[in-house]
Amino acid sequence: MRDDILQLINWINETNCEIVAMESTGSYWKSIYNLLEDNKIPTIIVNAQHIKGVPGRKTDIKDAEWIADLVRHGLVKSSYIPSREQRELREITRYRQELIEERVREINRIQSVLEGANIKISSVITDISGKTGITILKSIVSGNTDPVSLSKLACGIARNKIDELQRALKGSIQEHQRVMLNH
Repeated sequence: MRDDILQLINWINETNCEIVAMESTGSYWKSIYNLLEDNKIPTIIVNAQHIKGVPGRKTDIKDAEWIADLVRHGLVKSSYIPSREQRELREITRYRQELIEERVREINRIQSVLEGANIKISSVITDISGKTGITILKSIVSGNTDPVSLSKLACGIARNKIDELQRALKGSIQEHQRVMLNH
């Protein structure tokens, strides 16, 4: 918890600690590192592979003592930690990438449901998540299965492909597929 980390920072300052070293375990180090950085406490993050201790029974206390001993003797090298601005930009970029990938997976799921219903809309329109595709999908979800009326929902250049759309929309969508598309 933040209060606990702040207590740790107070203790570090009270004991005139020259440097803090910790393992880069998952993402757990980040919140501590950020607060240490805010308080201008010299901190090194070390790769766990570079500081493997002696074999035997391991505890957090033994690990901490081992890391402190290695740092004291100058035997560890700090991992590269980008500036806060870079870390924030990376976090935003990674989050955006995850959202894009999740969107693609969802579109593929929708496509799979449509293929299972023998609706071949992607053979005619390039993007089922575009205006035409979404309009047709909403109509299918609301119960419309008539290929002629569905094809008339085409927008933009898809209006030039009404006949192809009618053929592609001749399928047999079941209730469970409609539920899946709705979700």
